[in-house]
Amino acid sequence: MATHASALSPEELATRLRAARHELLALAGMLPEDAWIGPCAENLNPPLWELGHIAWFQEHWCLRLKPGRDPADSPLLESLAPGRQPWADWLYNSSRIPHAARWKAPLLSRAETLAYAAGVLDAVTEKAASGSFEAAFPYYAELSLHHETMHTEAWWMMWQARGLKPPHVPRLPRFNRAGVLRIERDRVTLGSAPGEGFVFDNEKWAHPVEIASFEIDARPVTNAEFAEFVEAGAPQPVYWRRNAGAWELRRFERWVSLPADEPVIHISRNEAGAYAKWRGRSLPSAAQWVRAAREARFELGRCWEWTSDMFLPYAGFSADPYADYSVPWFGTHCELRGAGSWVTDAPLARASYRNFFLPHRRDPFAGFRTARMAESPA
Repeated sequence: MATHASALSPEELATRLRAARHELLALAGMLPEDAWIGPCAENLNPPLWELGHIAWFQEHWCLRLKPGRDPADSPLLESLAPGRQPWADWLYNSSRIPHAARWKAPLLSRAETLAYAAGVLDAVTEKAASGSFEAAFPYYAELSLHHETMHTEAWWMMWQARGLKPPHVPRLPRFNRAGVLRIERDRVTLGSAPGEGFVFDNEKWAHPVEIASFEIDARPVTNAEFAEFVEAGAPQPVYWRRNAGAWELRRFERWVSLPADEPVIHISRNEAGAYAKWRGRSLPSAAQWVRAAREARFELGRCWEWTSDMFLPYAGFSADPYADYSVPWFGTHCELRGAGSWVTDAPLARASYRNFFLPHRRDPFAGFRTARMAESPA
């Protein structure tokens, strides 16, 4: 487990696991009774299934590994003790149950699912507090923590997609000026280095990338700038509408006047690329984005940002024990960078983290900025 580590103490893990659950349950408490299943949709999961999946994942990795057996070294099923819910390995394992089947499966009731999730969390935090656990446990506990906070962000995306009322509405920054950064030819490091604590397999390992001179927007594209593109004939963003001649956007359950100086979000990579081309520019590569983020004038928008890169493995990639985290999505998804969205858990807001979505998706809290290669000196 040399490359599978957590920098958090057992006490920190327990505290953060409970904090993550508090955030998830705050959303659950706002969910109408008829929305626990909801309509089948390509990019969503029924919340009743998703909560069970979160609990199953945590139990699977933190409580069921047999002493001395690790899925990195032995077949997974030989490494696991029985779970506490019959058929959970088929109902809640996202690698086994087809997406459409999650609405039709014989799921636990809401009360049973909440009790299952609470029982698993109690057992995991008690195990952490006991100090008696296998060497791999902190890594799997942190894996489960990040898994849960990612699903919490997915719930926020669902709240927006379905127009549900959230427990609170986060704020986006306002930008009062535009600007361009000129970056000279340089070398940038992508990926994470061993010894940095918990990292995902697609971040392995740190390696240098040479980049030519380029220029990049100092801050993300705003609603006002994207509105110019729409008024020139492009399709409008998914949550926009015209009302009495003015643009409005839907923020969860409410329509509000379009905030002109906020970063435009819920934009697909296809839309972002079309806008950039319309401006005579392109989307930045991941390497360009990471290099530009070191500049003092580089402003973040509290949104993920599309890059021009496909989501691909770094040289020498090998999957971690949770093999389905990255491998199924290489070559079909596109890479995003950023310091997280306005609802991203803070530990994922780091330069080395690689987010990824299908290029047509518009539900993530994702925006973009544009770039172009710099002209050669005369």
